[in-house]
Amino acid sequence: MAPGGEQDMLSTEIVNKGVIESSGPNAGSLTFSVRVRRRLPDFVQSVNLKYVKLGYHYLINHGIYIATVPVLLVLVFGAEVGSLSSSREEIWSKFWNSTSAAHARYDLATVLAFFGVLVFTLSVYFMSRPRSVYLVDFACFRPDDDLKVSKEQFLEAARKSGKFDEANLQFQKRILQASGIGDETYIPKAIMAGENCSTMKEGRAEASMVMFGALDELFEKTKIRPKDVGVLVVNCSIFNPTPSLSAMIINHYKMRGNILSFNLGGMGCSAGIIALDLARDMLQANPNNYAVVVSTEMVGYNWYKGKERSMLIPNCFFRMGGSALLLSNRRRDSRRAKYRLEHIVRTHKGADDRCFRCVYQEEDEQRFKGIRVSKDLMEVGGDALKTNITTLGPLVLPFSEQLQFFSTLVWRHLFGGGGGSGSNSSTTATANKPYIPDYKLAFEHFCVHAASKAVLDELQRNLEFSDKNMEASRMTLYRFGNTSSSSIWYELAYLESKESVKKGDRVWQLAFGSGFKCNSAVWRSIRTVRKPSTNNPWL
Repeated sequence: MAPGGEQDMLSTEIVNKGVIESSGPNAGSLTFSVRVRRRLPDFVQSVNLKYVKLGYHYLINHGIYIATVPVLLVLVFGAEVGSLSSSREEIWSKFWNSTSAAHARYDLATVLAFFGVLVFTLSVYFMSRPRSVYLVDFACFRPDDDLKVSKEQFLEAARKSGKFDEANLQFQKRILQASGIGDETYIPKAIMAGENCSTMKEGRAEASMVMFGALDELFEKTKIRPKDVGVLVVNCSIFNPTPSLSAMIINHYKMRGNILSFNLGGMGCSAGIIALDLARDMLQANPNNYAVVVSTEMVGYNWYKGKERSMLIPNCFFRMGGSALLLSNRRRDSRRAKYRLEHIVRTHKGADDRCFRCVYQEEDEQRFKGIRVSKDLMEVGGDALKTNITTLGPLVLPFSEQLQFFSTLVWRHLFGGGGGSGSNSSTTATANKPYIPDYKLAFEHFCVHAASKAVLDELQRNLEFSDKNMEASRMTLYRFGNTSSSSIWYELAYLESKESVKKGDRVWQLAFGSGFKCNSAVWRSIRTVRKPSTNNPWL
């Protein structure tokens, strides 16, 4: 990258302004520090046409069936006209007489053949199109109040553990102060007590608390028996015991023996949408069925006790949390369901080594296990996000936005690319820039993964979101911290608690995580969601 381009990727911020040095050559002088951060790339100023084409490919998967009908109409009309002589008067007379019931003349064989082909085409279309998948309801786990931890309590527990020196304690303090996390997040008791929390026993205990808590609430809200569930998908990135977490759920609720169960591990904070995609595919292959998706992360099992600063960052952000969803492909459930799943778009950048290693679980020099966060995370995440929203655009943007975008592409292809000098060159360069669609026109609500304040700030700047657009994400980060793959569901629960979701509204859930992956899910509200009286983590 050129030096100028590298500077554009960096932002500066003055911190510790007005501090008086107590020792050293500058003793008694006022000092300040400058913090340099790496920004997300300005991805709204560039578009990779490969991913635009991919989005249109998704859009026209079933277009062939719709296009067949007008083609058949043209062929039948052409055959009817062709049966006449070339005389203009005869063609006009035939057309005029056909409008009169008294003089109508129909070719019975042609009409029957046309309707036969029409019925066949429509039958193929309706049989081959994907079944609608409904979100009947969902639940988010809220731990007991005795697990609440403030930032001061967190730092005091870290100090008492004796595992961190003063420099690392100060580093964690600075991270927490800038994290956007409040003083009512939840952490397992074993961590605060200074016990060894990286054991299978503690991992299973935390998993049982979170998963069963969310599922109990889900079954209570939906009045569905566990034996009615035909598909179960569980995702947890770090903790993957044997038997699996999905097996723990089946054993606890005594689910049926022919249930299709899946356990996704190691797939990071975007795994919730991956699990949703898998459940959707299973429902497409198994009609009249229910699917349950459980998304969570075990905080204690991967708690880092070493001194590597890049591996201490997850300790400061990740907190307890989990969600459970009930999906259905039964038509009768459309009357009581909250949302209908419209689209899922998944992006994976794992082929690139830098993307693959930007969030990486490993052991440090002291053999302590943890997750290392690379300084390239913002840039890698921005590139994955650009690819994802470029692919998503043709599926969700209004026709006017797509038309303007397509028109500028055609104009640049036919007339762009010319060189120039002086002022003309800058004018040409500006004219050749692609039109960037306004994604805010496609959705009413946004649930962006609450990773950290810095990430949300950069996403808001790049996507030009308003504070209202980002409210659910920022409030979730403040109240619950980074709950990994379940954070987008705490955000949707926040919107429901404020009665913000109306009938017909579109919701965009956007998550990103290790791999590096960026995934989007688009929902449409089937009904206006009233403020819940119980079973909502925000009440």
